[in-house]
Amino acid sequence: MAEVINAQPDDASYDDILRALAFERMVARGLADARNGRVLSDGEMARRIGEWQKESGVILAGTCRPLGLAGSI
Repeated sequence: MAEVINAQPDDASYDDILRALAFERMVARGLADARNGRVLSDGEMARRIGEWQKESGVILAGTCRPLGLAGSI
């Protein structure tokens, strides 16, 4: 934590520092999830997003396609 704070520029705002700390925590948690096999395939994530969009009634163009395919976002 101190390393992230000390890496900020002298004129960093409180919000900038909190954002950097939150980002560092998200990355650390994501890497731990990946190491422990808690991952989803692109196809599974696309399926889940599609379900959430249907349930909410909000469909965003191009968000239901798996990543890496031609024409995807």
